[in-house]
Amino acid sequence: MEMERDESPKQRVNRELAEMLQELRVALPGVQVLFAFLLAIPFQQRFERINATDRRVYFAAVLLAAVSTALLIAPSAHHRVRFRDDVKEQILKWATRFTIAGLATLALSIAATLYLITDVLYGSPTASIVAAVSGASVIAFWLVLPIAYTDDDS
Repeated sequence: MEMERDESPKQRVNRELAEMLQELRVALPGVQVLFAFLLAIPFQQRFERINATDRRVYFAAVLLAAVSTALLIAPSAHHRVRFRDDVKEQILKWATRFTIAGLATLALSIAATLYLITDVLYGSPTASIVAAVSGASVIAFWLVLPIAYTDDDS
């Protein structure tokens, strides 16, 4: 059970927004490294040899990483644009939505990237699908499991 805090609603929103922005500092480097990796791939010699399916999966991975980057940066941008206005509770609500959507698109980008790498390395559709499903399973750790929490979980 969470300890009761002696704070006003405004203090609570300020604290929660600060916590949200701190949490994003953890997620952002991961998506940025993945996005940079994906942006460098077409400039590698072997990229010309990948098949049409792998090109489509690659493009999907890049788009998902770009969307994830935008979604995970959005809360900081909103905060900076409106930081002196009395809209922090709205920023917090939107930041939560952006973060969840950003984590979901990041997980899908990871899955697509794992599919691509596995297919290029092994040429096995089965292995590639297993790798992609394994990558997508982070959705369970990041989004599904937290939803399943109950107050009596220890």
